[in-house]
Amino acid sequence: MVLETIAQNAPLFFLVFVRIYALLRVAPITSSQAIPGIARVAITFFAGFAVLPTVVASGYSVPPTVLGFILLAVGEILIGIITALFLVVMFAVFQLAGQFFSLQMGFGASQVFDPMAQIQIPLVGQFLNMIALMVFVMSAGLQRIFLHGVLGSFTAMRAVDLAGARGDLFTMLSTSLGGLFQQSLVLAFPILGTLFLLQITMGLFGKAAPQMNLLMLGFPAAIGLAFLIIFLILPFLVEAFEAIIDYAFYQIQTVFSGISEYAGNGSGVPGGFR
Repeated sequence: MVLETIAQNAPLFFLVFVRIYALLRVAPITSSQAIPGIARVAITFFAGFAVLPTVVASGYSVPPTVLGFILLAVGEILIGIITALFLVVMFAVFQLAGQFFSLQMGFGASQVFDPMAQIQIPLVGQFLNMIALMVFVMSAGLQRIFLHGVLGSFTAMRAVDLAGARGDLFTMLSTSLGGLFQQSLVLAFPILGTLFLLQITMGLFGKAAPQMNLLMLGFPAAIGLAFLIIFLILPFLVEAFEAIIDYAFYQIQTVFSGISEYAGNGSGVPGGFR
């Protein structure tokens, strides 16, 4: 039954497959090298089969020419990458928030390897990233990737909509991604501002008592104060992380809605995101 359904809609299933695979290949967690490639392909296959009836019911048309089909497949890959880009930037927000104050607290030179991003990042950034990853899993983030990023994206727009909105696509993406990076400064501001006040205080102490060894006193004070503030505001950080995750999925919805409207659908908020 499964193979018969796929065989009857083989070209359409291929388009669904490449969009989902591009999303899972770029998105956090699913793009990790710890996940075998065959497992990622299997998840893509079953997810594509699950959303195939919805795509068929929506009247998704496949171009008769080979060139048109190839261009449509490239557009589907771009949609998957755009969707995953928001999730990548979302986790980059948490890393960037830690980088903002890691140098001030004395951990600027401490780098750890992030197996998910395959890069070296500051220790505090990795700490916030792990907390955000825990919040992402607890808040059903993986389920929302398939509901919003897969099923919702097929309900909201098609690859041909990218051509109609290519002039406004960059503006919508830059605005949405810029809003995510603003959140990183908001997250880091309590600790960054407190450490800034500490540096001013140590400077005043240095003027009042030049014989003090500020280097020996400043590093333990900055590290201890930063960890104390992180411990005190950790419950609020978890709530802020969850709000940023919701904001990222909302921005995915906004971009897809905007592309659909610019393409001439005029449907407002797509039904897949209601």
